[in-house]
Amino acid sequence: MTPPPGTGRPVVTFGQPETYDDQGRPRPLRARLRGRAVAAAGCVVLGLGLIGGAVTGSWLTGDSGTDGERGTFAAAADLWHSVPVDQLFPPTVRGDGAGPGGSDRTWTRIAVAPDSGCAGAFDPLLGKVLAPVGCERLLRATYTDATQSHVTTVGLLFTDADAEAMRSLDDRFENEDLGSRTDLVPRPYAAKGTAAAGFTTEQRATWTVSVLTDAPVVVYAVSGWADARTVDEPQPAEAAMASGATTAPAQAGLGHEAKGLADRIERGLRKNVTSPTERPS
Repeated sequence: MTPPPGTGRPVVTFGQPETYDDQGRPRPLRARLRGRAVAAAGCVVLGLGLIGGAVTGSWLTGDSGTDGERGTFAAAADLWHSVPVDQLFPPTVRGDGAGPGGSDRTWTRIAVAPDSGCAGAFDPLLGKVLAPVGCERLLRATYTDATQSHVTTVGLLFTDADAEAMRSLDDRFENEDLGSRTDLVPRPYAAKGTAAAGFTTEQRATWTVSVLTDAPVVVYAVSGWADARTVDEPQPAEAAMASGATTAPAQAGLGHEAKGLADRIERGLRKNVTSPTERPS
């Protein structure tokens, strides 16, 4: 039975609320909300990317103090067996501006030592200084300059230490000026049949040692002449690079050889580290 006019309940339907776009056309609210959700998600992804980039960037430049660096510290400890030797010690290393007066340098690898422990790898006193951080693995390679006049051994000592122990060793090197002591010079790696065949402890001319605090690694380099000439008293690389230095190693630019090559091997080490969550399976 049809109810009399005006006595029935009106039929009400609920459609999607509408908003308007920039041209005045109706646009469902659902689309607007979806757009906002997408934009918000994009901001989250961008923010995470910036945070991750900041953590990686700080490690590459040697800055310290973030939680993310604990992950990179642990990741760096595995590089000695997870990264090919040609990445840790490239066959050719460019040193733009690394020579005296900002001249360019190029070093060519002539020998790679088998990876090993530290037994017999250092003079006894240097071995004693390094003992508190332990020795997980020691990697070494020897390079020559473009003229084959100089030879430089660069080493990567992967330690067993945590960040606190590495900071303690770095503080000791700094406070006690251990990097300048001629009784704490690293040993070179001499390889038969190469320009470094005569590069023994008596041929050590300049050296540098860098204790990393954001990785369990000690980076060092020691340089000498390829003609196997002996050196009465080696000179720290920083001193040999100083303006006005007149010693034979300084005049030959051997301080730049040691420091320049060590710095670039250290940079390569930093570039090779990846966070554990990013490692390929």
